[in-house]
Amino acid sequence: MNQPLSYVHPDAKIASNVVIEPFVTISKNVTIGEGCWIGPNVTIMENVRIGKNCKIFPGAVIGAIPQDLKFQGEETYVEIGENNTIREFVTINRGTAARNRTSIGNNCLLMAYTHVAHDCKLGNNLIIANAVQLAGEVQIDDFAIIGGTSAVHQFVHIGSHSIIQGGSKIGKDVPPFTKSGREPLTYSGVNSIGLRRRNFDNDKINEIQEIYRKLYHNGMNRSQAIDYIEAEMPATKERDEIILFVRNSKRGIIRGYLDK
Repeated sequence: MNQPLSYVHPDAKIASNVVIEPFVTISKNVTIGEGCWIGPNVTIMENVRIGKNCKIFPGAVIGAIPQDLKFQGEETYVEIGENNTIREFVTINRGTAARNRTSIGNNCLLMAYTHVAHDCKLGNNLIIANAVQLAGEVQIDDFAIIGGTSAVHQFVHIGSHSIIQGGSKIGKDVPPFTKSGREPLTYSGVNSIGLRRRNFDNDKINEIQEIYRKLYHNGMNRSQAIDYIEAEMPATKERDEIILFVRNSKRGIIRGYLDK
């Protein structure tokens, strides 16, 4: 890992087989796991934990203080799991007192120019396309895909296995298993192609589609529809995930394309 054209703070804990390219800066209280590649001109600031087998491409900045005027210099962190790819000029800010940490799970791809703001919580197996901008305290669940140049409002929750059209303004919560697009962002159906790729069978996809027909297309408001789904449709893991997501939504979920 010795690279004479880079700076690694003596207190940083770097696994022996990590490759550090020229002009990298790694600050104190940083841990980097085995098998990582840190590309040229990467800056990793204080209080960052990076798991095994991550690839971080040139120009990325990880662990800078939050762009939040309420931040008072408290001890906060960035935690990144294993097998992640972080492309050119991605920025990932530390947490604040709100959640104490910004976290990213395993097997994620963050494409070039993505911004992950303070206290975001990103799950596993995500694809965040080029120049997506995540505001503070955004939560994204496993297997979600966000199209390029989309902007996500603070506190938004994006559900698992969802896919969002590029260039979207995401101001409401996006339920799991859905695809969404248009302006304003609108429910456009179930992400059936993505679900098939992840080995959901046709019966399961049909079940999810029927749940969303009741939620979006039966003339009831959201609370009435969720009560109906819980009372009348068989309990399954996917049904319960959708019910819990909608009931816990603080910003409200995206509209349906037939909504007035």
